[in-house]
Amino acid sequence: MRERRPAQQRRHTREFALFVAGAAGRLLHTATLLTGEPASRPAPAAEELLTCALSRTYAVWDRLRGDDPYERTRREMTAHFARTAWRHRRPRGGLLDRLSPQERLVLVLRLYEGVAEEQTAAQLGLPAERVHALCLRAIAEMRSRRPGPEPGAAHRPVPEPESGPPQDSAPKAAAP
Repeated sequence: MRERRPAQQRRHTREFALFVAGAAGRLLHTATLLTGEPASRPAPAAEELLTCALSRTYAVWDRLRGDDPYERTRREMTAHFARTAWRHRRPRGGLLDRLSPQERLVLVLRLYEGVAEEQTAAQLGLPAERVHALCLRAIAEMRSRRPGPEPGAAHRPVPEPESGPPQDSAPKAAAP
């Protein structure tokens, strides 16, 4: 009996390591979108969020029995984010940082993760109408403030149009 438990534990650890190797990239991107951190720089809040979710998933790994571990980890991550949303109000320069934490959460679940409106509402404890309204407001906010021109673009000279007869690019036939 004593030998069986360590073997089972090693098998669970291997399975979990394979899951993390396959899903960590997408989960980290989801966490980065949620926290509003830029994807181009290290994202400590996103890494902390993902680490918490993965540790909670690992704790129940042997009890999943057919449940999708990705779904479980995403639920853990979004629940932890919802509980700690007050920490993520400050703009950090990420793609969705101008949205409120609740709008970010709804937008990421609905559009990036593809979770149905009813499931998102149930997971967040909100009415489906509220989820729909938050999603529409977040989309409108993202559309209203498109990124401006790159820095320094206003100082570049605009090329002058060439004047004169238009040049024909077709080769001219030689006269006989």
